[in-house]
Amino acid sequence: MEFHGITRNGGVVIVSKLFLAVFCLWIPTQAVGRTGNTTVNATVPSRPSVVRIGALFTINSVIGRSAKPAILAAIDDVNADKSILPDTKVEVILHDTNCSGFLGTVEALQLMENEVIAAIGPQSSGIAHVISHVVNELHVPLVSFGATDPTLSALQYPYFLRSTQNDYFQMYGIADFLDYYGWREVIAIFVDDDNGRNGITVLGDALAKKRAKISYKAAFSPGANISDITDLLAGVNQMESRVFVVHVNPDTGLRIFSVATKLGMMTGGYVWIATDWLPSVLDSSDQRANPEIMNLIQGVVAFRHHTPDTDLKRRFVSRWNNLKDKETASFNSYALYAYDSVWLVARAFDVFLKNGGALSFTNDPRLHDTRGSSLHLSSLRAFEGGPQFLQTILSMNFTGLSGQIQFDMDKNLVRPAYDILNIGGSGMRSIGYWSNYSGLSVEAPEILYKKPPNASTSNQKLLSVIWPGDTTTKPKGWVFPFKGKPLRIAVPNRVIYPEFATRDKNSGVKGYCIDVFEAAVKLLPYAVPLQYILYGQGDRNPDYNNLVYEVAQNNFDAAVGDVTIITNRTRIVDFTQPYMESGLVVVVPVEEVKSSPWSFLKPFTAQMWCVTGAFFFFVGAVVWILEHRTNHEFRGPPRKQLVTIFWFSFSTMFFSHKETTVSTLGRLVLIIWLFVVLIINSSYTASLTSILTVQKLSSQIEGIDSLISSTQPIGVQDGSFAKKYLTDELNIAESRIVTLKSQQDYIDALQRGPKAGGVVAIVDELPYIQLFISNTNCRFRTVGQEFTRSGWGFAFQRDSPLAVDLSTAILQLSENGDLQKMHDKWLTRNECTQENDIDSNQLSLQSFWGLFLVCGIACLLALIVFFTRVFCQYMRFIPEDEEEKEVDEEIQPTKTRSFKGMMDFVDRKEADIKKIRRQQRKDRESNIDEQSSSSSTRFRTPSSFRDIISFIDDKEADIKEKIHRQKRKQRGRSLDEQSNSPTL
Repeated sequence: MEFHGITRNGGVVIVSKLFLAVFCLWIPTQAVGRTGNTTVNATVPSRPSVVRIGALFTINSVIGRSAKPAILAAIDDVNADKSILPDTKVEVILHDTNCSGFLGTVEALQLMENEVIAAIGPQSSGIAHVISHVVNELHVPLVSFGATDPTLSALQYPYFLRSTQNDYFQMYGIADFLDYYGWREVIAIFVDDDNGRNGITVLGDALAKKRAKISYKAAFSPGANISDITDLLAGVNQMESRVFVVHVNPDTGLRIFSVATKLGMMTGGYVWIATDWLPSVLDSSDQRANPEIMNLIQGVVAFRHHTPDTDLKRRFVSRWNNLKDKETASFNSYALYAYDSVWLVARAFDVFLKNGGALSFTNDPRLHDTRGSSLHLSSLRAFEGGPQFLQTILSMNFTGLSGQIQFDMDKNLVRPAYDILNIGGSGMRSIGYWSNYSGLSVEAPEILYKKPPNASTSNQKLLSVIWPGDTTTKPKGWVFPFKGKPLRIAVPNRVIYPEFATRDKNSGVKGYCIDVFEAAVKLLPYAVPLQYILYGQGDRNPDYNNLVYEVAQNNFDAAVGDVTIITNRTRIVDFTQPYMESGLVVVVPVEEVKSSPWSFLKPFTAQMWCVTGAFFFFVGAVVWILEHRTNHEFRGPPRKQLVTIFWFSFSTMFFSHKETTVSTLGRLVLIIWLFVVLIINSSYTASLTSILTVQKLSSQIEGIDSLISSTQPIGVQDGSFAKKYLTDELNIAESRIVTLKSQQDYIDALQRGPKAGGVVAIVDELPYIQLFISNTNCRFRTVGQEFTRSGWGFAFQRDSPLAVDLSTAILQLSENGDLQKMHDKWLTRNECTQENDIDSNQLSLQSFWGLFLVCGIACLLALIVFFTRVFCQYMRFIPEDEEEKEVDEEIQPTKTRSFKGMMDFVDRKEADIKKIRRQQRKDRESNIDEQSSSSSTRFRTPSSFRDIISFIDDKEADIKEKIHRQKRKQRGRSLDEQSNSPTL
C-alpha cells in the first residue's frame, strides 16, 4: 500500500513540491509492459494480481478521522475475503486534500497517474466539482462518501457516484419538520461554498412547496473568524424570525453556537435546527463528555443519516477500538459510508472481471504536451473499461454497514432516511425519523418499508422536543424585531361612510374597522407595537387597489379598514379571516303608492275572488243539505231556507254563524271549511296591509341582469373595486360608470335619474348600502340578489404570521359576541323592510287551490254518504196509506218509487220517518200469529238481515214493551185453551 500525506505543518515546503509536480515533469509511478498507447500488466493474466483504489479526502478533519480507519479496515476485509477478487490484492493510495480546492485538484491529478480503477472521495463538494471533470476525461469512477451537494447529481458528472445520502433529501426532511410545527419563515445560516449554497437553495424550494420561505440567507465565508460570525448573528437576531437552520462544515460549526450563546440566542423562543454536520461532530469525538460543549447546544434539533442497527454494523462497532490508524474513540456515519464505498468498488470490479472486463489503460490523444511543455500530461491514462465498470457499479445491490447499497435512476442511494435528534443534558435522544417513504414517523424506516407508504398529514408524528430554554412548549418562531419600528398600519382616510374608518383628532383614527382590529390585537398572546398612517388626502376616498399594492411593496406592514378580499389582491398579500360579510348589490329609488278607494279588492286576483265566492255558496248548500232532515234551524218555508243558506255561508267568514250543526257529516264539512276560511282571512289581511303601505320602484331595474342590458348610467363609490369589476368582469362600458364621492352625491344622482344627468342605479357593497338606506329613511332600496360574495379583512404582507394569529382572534371575537357589539355601536340603523309592488302582493288561486281541493273533496264525500243513507232508508220505508197483504203469513209492503214520492221522503224530518217506521213495526207484530211449541216465552228470531237491522235500530224500551205484550198474549191463549177443554 502506498500513502502520500500532505499536512498543514509542511506549509511552504509541501506547496512548493506540489507546484513543481504540476509545472515540471511528471514521473509515472509504474509503466510496465507498454505496447503502443496502451499499458497493461506485464503478463496480461485473466485476473490482475494487484488493483489500486485511490482515496482522496482531508485526513485531519471530523469526517477524515472517521473515514481513514474505516477505508483501511475495508481494504483488509476485502483482501481477507476469498470470495471477492480471488488471487487479486487490493491496494489503496491515500492523498490528503487539506481542505483546499487547489491542492485537492493537484492531488487528484497525482492520484490518476497511479492508474487506479476508482477513486473514493472527496468529502468536500467543492473539490468534487473540480475532480469530476478529471475522472470524466479518464473514465475513472469517483465514489464519494462525503460530498452531499445536490448539484453533483447533474448529468454533466456521469462518473461521479455518491455512496452517502444526497442533501436534497435532508433539506426536504427539514422542510417537513418545519411544516409539522407550522413555522412559515426561517433564517438559513450557512457557509458560502458549493455545498452550503446549493443545499440551502434546495431547502428554499422545499419550503416554497409548503407555502413557507427562507426570510434571510445568512452566509459567511469558509474562513470566517469569530468576529465575522458575531456580526452575522447579531444582525439576524434583529430580524423577525426565530427559527434558524444551520448548514455548515463540521470542523467549524460549533463556533456558531458559541457566539449564539454569548448573544443570548440559545434561550426560550429560539429554534435551532442543524443538518448532519452536528451529529457527525458529536458521534466521532469526545465532545459529548465535555459539559462546556454540550451546554452550547442544549435544545438543538439535528438530522443524522439513518443507518439500520444490523449485526454487521454492531460487529464493526465492537472492533473499532482495535482498528489501526484510529484517532478517535468513536466514529460518525461517514465512516460507514466510506467502508461501504470500498466494498462497492471491490464487488463491482469482481463482477466486471467475471463479465469479461480487462484492466487496461490507454493514452488520451487529447492529453499531450505541446510547445515544449514540461507538464507531461501524457502520463495521465484513461481506463478503457471505465464505461462498463461504471455501469457495473450502478447495477450493484448488496447490504453494507450503512444499509442497502443500491442506486436509483438519479444515481442516489435508494431509501434515504434520517434520524431526528434532540440534544439535551449530556447526550442526544431520538424524537423520530424522516424518510421519503412515509415522511415523519416515530417508527424506524425499516419497519415502515414493510407497510404501504403513507405520507398523509395525519400520519406525521414526532415525540416531544425540549427546546432552548429547557421548555417543551413549542416556540412561536417569530417576534417583533428588537429595536425595530412599530408596525406601519395603513388606514384609508375615508370621506364617504366615515363610520368604518376615518381620521380622529384624539387617537388619530377611529371607526368600526379600527375597533375590530384593536380588539383582535388585544387577544394576541404578545404585544404588538402599532403606528397608524392615514392613506389618502382626505378630499376623496383612496384607491383601495393601490393601498393593497403599497402593502405588497413593503411600504406598509398592513392595511386596516374596509378592504374587500378579492382574487387579484390575494395574489400579492395575505388576508385575515373576514370580519364582515360583503357583496355587490344594486340600489334604486322608490316612491310611495297612494291608496285607491278600491284597494280592498287588490289582495286577491279576480279569479281568486270568483272561486272563493263560489265556495261560500257551495259549502253553505252542502251544510243545508246535510242538516235539513235533522236540524229544525235549517227547515221552514223555501224563502226562509234560501236566506239561511246565504246567511250561514257568509257568517262563517267572521266565525259568527249562530246556526248549530247536529249531524256528523255537517260538522266535518264545517270544520274543514272554517280552516280554509281562517287561511284566506289571514292571507287577505297580510296582503291588504302590504298593499296599503307599498312602495313602487321608480325605475325598471330589477337586478344586475336588467342593469347590464340597459344603456343608462350606473353610479359607483369612489375608490371601490366595483368599477373595475363592472367593466372587466361584466363588460359594462366604462362610459356608463359615474363615480360618486359622497352620500349626497348618491341621493342627488338617484333622485335626478338618468334623464336629468343622474344614474339609473348604484352598484356598491352591501354594508355601505345598508348604512345608506338607513341614513336616508328608506327612500331607496336594493333590487335583486347579491351578485358577488366576499368579505372584509385586514391585509398583511405575504406569509406574515400576524395574519394567521389575527384570524384566530377574529373568530374569538365572533364567538363571544364582541364583534356584534362593535357592529351595533357603529352601524346601528333603522330596519327597512323590502316592500314589493302591488302586483307581486296579489294572491292568486295558485296559492290556494290545494285548500279548495281538500274542501271540495270533503263536501262531495259527505254528500255521497248522505244520499246513500237516505236512499237505503227510502227503500225500507212503508207509507201509512198503503194496504197490507199477507202472503204465507208474511207481510210484503208495496213501495212507491216515483221521484215525487222520493223528494217528499227526503223533505221529511228524519225523526218523523223513524216514528212512522216504529209504528208500522208495532202493527205488523200485533197481526202476526206467533206459534210456540213450548211453554217457554221467547222472542221471535229475526228471519232476515233487514229484520236484524230493524231490531238494532229500535229503542231498547220498545223492545222490552214488545216482549211484555207477547207474554200477555201467550198467557191469554193458554187460558182460552184451558176453558175449552172438557171437565174431568
